[in-house]
Amino acid sequence: MDILLVASAFNSLSQRVHAELTDEGHRVDVVLASHGTDAIRTAVDEVCPELIIAPMLKTALPDDVWQAHTCLVVHPGPPGDRGPSSLDWAITEDAAQWGVTVLQAEAAMDGGDVWASESFPMAPVGKSDLYRNEASDAAAAAVRLAVQRYADGSFKPQAQSDPSIRVVWRDVFRQEQRRIDWDGDSTETVLRKLRGADSQPGVLDELLGREVFLHGGHPEDRLRGRPGELLATRAGAVCRATRDGAVWIPELRLRKNSGDPAPFRRPAAAVLASFPAPSDSEAKARIRPPSWSGSRPGWLPEDTAPLELPAGRRTWTDIRYRQQGDIGFLSISFPAGAMSTDHCRRLLAAYRYALTRPTSLLVLGGARDFFSNGIHLNVIEAAADPAGESWANLNAMNDLVEAVLRTTDRMVVAALGGNAAAGGVMLALAADEVWCRTGTVLNPHYRRMGLYGSELWTYTLPRRVGAETARRLTTEALPVSAAAAATIGLVDRLVEAQAQEFTAEVDRMAAELARDPDLSRRIAAKAASRRADEEQRPLAEYRRAELARMRAIFFDPHAPYHALRSAFVRKLPGGSARPLSPVGEPVAGSDW
Repeated sequence: MDILLVASAFNSLSQRVHAELTDEGHRVDVVLASHGTDAIRTAVDEVCPELIIAPMLKTALPDDVWQAHTCLVVHPGPPGDRGPSSLDWAITEDAAQWGVTVLQAEAAMDGGDVWASESFPMAPVGKSDLYRNEASDAAAAAVRLAVQRYADGSFKPQAQSDPSIRVVWRDVFRQEQRRIDWDGDSTETVLRKLRGADSQPGVLDELLGREVFLHGGHPEDRLRGRPGELLATRAGAVCRATRDGAVWIPELRLRKNSGDPAPFRRPAAAVLASFPAPSDSEAKARIRPPSWSGSRPGWLPEDTAPLELPAGRRTWTDIRYRQQGDIGFLSISFPAGAMSTDHCRRLLAAYRYALTRPTSLLVLGGARDFFSNGIHLNVIEAAADPAGESWANLNAMNDLVEAVLRTTDRMVVAALGGNAAAGGVMLALAADEVWCRTGTVLNPHYRRMGLYGSELWTYTLPRRVGAETARRLTTEALPVSAAAAATIGLVDRLVEAQAQEFTAEVDRMAAELARDPDLSRRIAAKAASRRADEEQRPLAEYRRAELARMRAIFFDPHAPYHALRSAFVRKLPGGSARPLSPVGEPVAGSDW
């Protein structure tokens, strides 16, 4: 069937729907609604689709389009739920169960007939995490069912006037409802407000006399202070006191009209470092000039957390290590999967620590949501020298990938609980085995950001999938479903588990692998294979060739990468209205 996806952004769900419908044999094209109604009409005329699906749409479809074609809209709420802030309300109301509905487009917003719906359990995570995982699983299943019913031709969609459907209109969830009362709100209330806005739009607040949006929220069990007081930084996040505890906030964003040159999400400590130091005497007493840098404010202490957290700790850290017998687990959780120079260097240090532990198997990843999306474009865009920061970030990423590839004394497994792209995929491919949760979407390419690519992909990708498939993946630049990735050899094992069960299932699979009597032989064989590959062509040569191509791009002010990066980070229209057109014009997508 010829299917046209209309999306406000080619985000995680749009990519998943595209990949899974393609797997089922449909011809799928995409048009971005952000380019206007004329772009949608043009795409409809060119594609002549049998079915139009809107996986993620912030604006209404043109009347003449939905009146002339069957258009199915994915709504992140159960049947009868209407309004633009469905998940926000579900998190605020602490719903135990929620749903996704595929309904037919009509004049009334979310008022069309229901073609399919799926329910899912609400997890105590941020909205964007929930959207990419539980909600995405339900949405993908509902879309596949709706397409099957449409193709069958005998299904009659359910009208929302049906007595079994309870219609509820939920208005836009506004900042006034998100505002945190630091003196009155409990820690759990603060966390719920932060989680309900973690990616978009953030919670509007005030810090040091400036309006900022807070993004993300995690509990802290030990640090305490006056309600609203800034207590410490850790790995780029800041800790702020509540009336009965404290929370960690990983990212901040300034208003677009604030005059700040970087009004987009960045590590919270880096944003605070750009503010003048507080004038109060207590803050001045904490200032330690040697620690002042562009990455954190020197007037706040850095509260480090051990890699191996004691049992029962309830605190935030983006890198953790734990050990179960002969197995080491190095888990990572970076906002949006982006890895800055600092992230890469800290993870490399943690990886080297893990190699000192007496294990025969090391699992990298294993947490729910993003594995990695490679270099941190937001941090690069905010840097005084974006080209230089791009270069530093890429080299740090390469150091990490090379360390994984050169590990020959134990098996290394990359466990992907969520999506991965660009250098993040190549980090996973450096491991001996890649385990991937079903529903995960991989983007093993760099082209849509105007880049050649690095992270030793010219060695790892052809080694896994063959030269021809590697060429196709990197030039077509299409999203790949977990199932398709397993078919072509990009992934070794699919993990059939819900997002909340992923870590436990990875633990079970790792224990099974560690008991394999053939494990020692496999470790010896991989060491011999690495030696043979090194003799044929050293990793240093792959790295040198890739970095030469990337350096030429980074330090060319006219290279498309700079405009594409800026458009992506600042959420500006970029590239073509048809992100998956036959010519493959590179554009940057966005998530949530």
